[in-house]
Amino acid sequence: MTVTKTTRPAETATLLAAEHVAKFYGNASNQISVLEDINLVLREREFVALLGPSGSGKSTLLRILAGLSVPSSGVVRVHGAPLSGINARVAMVFQTFALFPWMTVRENVELGLLAQRVPATERQERVLQAIDLIGLDGFEEAYPKELSGGMRQRVGIARALVVQPEILFMDEPFSALDVLTADNLRGQIADLWQSQQMPTKSIVLVTHNIDEAVTLADRLLILAADPGHIRVELPGLPVHVRRNKGAPHANLVDTIYRIMTNPQEDLARLVPHARTIHGPQAERPYQTLPHISIGDLTGFIERLAGLGGREDLYELARDLQLEADDLLPIVEAADLLGFADVIEGDVLSTETGRAFAEADVLREKEIFRHQAIETIALIRRVRHELESAVGHRMPEEDLLEDLERSFSPEEARRQLETAIDWGRYAELYAYDAGSNELYLEQEGLPAD
Repeated sequence: MTVTKTTRPAETATLLAAEHVAKFYGNASNQISVLEDINLVLREREFVALLGPSGSGKSTLLRILAGLSVPSSGVVRVHGAPLSGINARVAMVFQTFALFPWMTVRENVELGLLAQRVPATERQERVLQAIDLIGLDGFEEAYPKELSGGMRQRVGIARALVVQPEILFMDEPFSALDVLTADNLRGQIADLWQSQQMPTKSIVLVTHNIDEAVTLADRLLILAADPGHIRVELPGLPVHVRRNKGAPHANLVDTIYRIMTNPQEDLARLVPHARTIHGPQAERPYQTLPHISIGDLTGFIERLAGLGGREDLYELARDLQLEADDLLPIVEAADLLGFADVIEGDVLSTETGRAFAEADVLREKEIFRHQAIETIALIRRVRHELESAVGHRMPEEDLLEDLERSFSPEEARRQLETAIDWGRYAELYAYDAGSNELYLEQEGLPAD
């Protein structure tokens, strides 16, 4: 797919900008970065989508731009002026509906106007307009418990729009809805935006749904993780083809899957002419392990083999009814362990993956054991240290301390838990939850 840069009229106003924004925790000797060197500009009449794997800081970035979190360095500018405190030009729609159950639809929508001390007559007029705009006519006096999930989210959107924000932030607004309801509401938002009926000048959408981003956005920013950074910018499709699931739509979805499944790959090779923001990150002592259960991993490998050993990622996501945030970690785990390869937006079973899918339980474990020790640096280190440790035991704190040099304390814990889970399944070591120690079982001890 050939990607060209988006062109914009010179007079388009800049509403919001982030300049070298970073977010980190810890101290100078042990600093954990969540976001690194974020630079972006939001202009009038833009619908921008932020995509990226879990842990790439999408929601953290949105909170910083909204003034709900303070950057550790860098500056956010609103119409050129540094942002201090809450960004009053922004309204947000969240994944959770966050409605007050004791209030009616009308009262929930009216809340933002009460905070702004809008006169009663104007309040009533604007509330009814927002309710009408989002398709909630007839439900003004209904309570949240009387509404479906889709209708409750409409209330959340109306509540954001009633304050007539300059910018609307939407943080995974459709992810808690069923497929048909989400598709219907997504289409309505697209219609309102493209017909310029929404009282907002720009929209920023955080989503893990690649198809959703391609359907809605004028511009797509793809983040990578560890630390979170904007890796590449892609222009959206022309408005008249976005909701048509034809070749242009499928090609752009495939391109995004290709980028997200190849985090260390040279983007100039993956997507010629794309605007690269960040190159590959420096390697850590250990790979970042995706937090995938053995059951999900083995099920995926077997399903892929059953589909002939090669499948388009977009088609596979639809077939399995998985969002990108759910599918991509499984694909990454299969790739790390040598059970699958990702090529040009397709996932392919390797020879090892096919053997694993066809094996009985005992042979399956043997294959997994070999692949884990050969491909996963953290598992290899644990096994090696246990073989030489006194009593063939070691406290988990030693590993956590080491992992925290590369990961946040929370992520270090998750990395260790994944390594324990995979290592136990491979029967490379065991874990004592009482003493918080890893150890070698008697039959797993090295020969004298």
